Amino acid sequence: MRRFRLYDTRTRQTRPFVPLTPPRVGLFFCGLTPYADAHIGHAKGAVTFDVLVRALRRWGYRPFYLQNVTNLDDRLIARGAEEGVDPMTLADRHFRRWLEAMEELRVTTVNYYPHATDYLPEILAQVGALVDKGFAYVSDGSVYYSVAKFPHYGELSGQRSEALRPGARLEVDPSKRSPEDFVLWKAATPGEPTWESPWGPGRPGWHIEDTAITARLLGNRYDIHGGGLDLAFPHHEAEIAQAEAATGEAPLVNFWMHVGLLTLKGEKMSKSLGNVVSLDENLETFGGEVVRFYYLNVHYRGPLDYVPGKSLEEAREAYETLSAPSAALDAALGAAPPDGGEELPEALALEAAAKVERLDELLADDFRTREAIAELFTWGRTVSSSLERAEPLSAAALAQLALPYDWGREVLGLFEPLREGPGADALRGAVAAAISARARARARGDYGEADRIRSELAAAGLVLEDRAGRTSWRAARVGPR
Repeated sequence: MRRFRLYDTRTRQTRPFVPLTPPRVGLFFCGLTPYADAHIGHAKGAVTFDVLVRALRRWGYRPFYLQNVTNLDDRLIARGAEEGVDPMTLADRHFRRWLEAMEELRVTTVNYYPHATDYLPEILAQVGALVDKGFAYVSDGSVYYSVAKFPHYGELSGQRSEALRPGARLEVDPSKRSPEDFVLWKAATPGEPTWESPWGPGRPGWHIEDTAITARLLGNRYDIHGGGLDLAFPHHEAEIAQAEAATGEAPLVNFWMHVGLLTLKGEKMSKSLGNVVSLDENLETFGGEVVRFYYLNVHYRGPLDYVPGKSLEEAREAYETLSAPSAALDAALGAAPPDGGEELPEALALEAAAKVERLDELLADDFRTREAIAELFTWGRTVSSSLERAEPLSAAALAQLALPYDWGREVLGLFEPLREGPGADALRGAVAAAISARARARARGDYGEADRIRSELAAAGLVLEDRAGRTSWRAARVGPR
């Protein structure tokens, strides 16, 4: 297993990662509360963790990755009432759309999406343990966590409990002993979904859902917990307080991995603020690879400011430049004869292998995806000059040149080749015939016909590239899905 270093929010250090039970790695990422369609900020963390898990698998670890779904909370209840829809039905509808977006973004590594309401027995057991141990109290049919009983509250984020004020997810509640106390079990309200409990009918609080899920599926302690930077306080502080108090084991998580926020003109993008940009619309316009590249072309802990009419347009242009040499290699490999062709000079073959090692090193140092992408831009110039050689390269030589792009496909989830399917061979044959017809038209000076053939292929999503007297083709992978 490759050793790597990861920044931990709790200790504020980048330190070597060592799993609790190697090679297994337990990971949890705070997922959606799907009361509305996702905005473009939501997917940044999902893509970040997808790269993390891809790298872990490459490096010999065995990750088990959970991304939860809060399928019942105040906002779902309110939106369901507005639309006349059961809140959990509404959650299912938006979650299905989220899965479609994840498929488009090539987020393929989540092992399981646990839904909060599927873990009521675990939630009730954890609340009961906190009451029995004196960390929680019952008031008017609700159960609250007494923050004053947990002296380490605030150490993760560096904020004090006094910073809590009524607001988002923190309502004014006269049943609390202190304003910073948070609800573990909320007494039933007419018209809302409820379940029976030892303290009366009600439903779970927000924070308790996650720790009940992780205790059941990952154990009392696990390796990595991720989420947006905005969740560190109070949500993740609450998770630590309730889990460590309930189980008596600490720390709950070895590494807290917080993802920088995507902002709109410098302000946090949020459905509650109304300053959101649709994820689906951007995927429709630019395609999953461009949006994924946009997220990865910045360090995961850094902020990313979205500028309408600029950010993704620039990302598309940059990704077209980055991916063109990879596409040319794919096309050359598809056309290369099984025997013959020039071999790669030894120095260049060694450079390709060294480039892959450099890419692994960059990710092993707190997942520096932006620098990895810069290395791939540099490699693209080497590939382009190699493909312009007078003598065609052998299939083996082309495969060696493609090694860094193979890494990018495996770990970054970029450079997707033309999808194979039942008609793939027929497509190649038709394109080869069109290229031959174009070559004959150019040879006889009929450039209008040659341009017409190129335009017809472009309309079908296929790009022709003329290099060193040879024509290759590739799928136009950038743009609308």
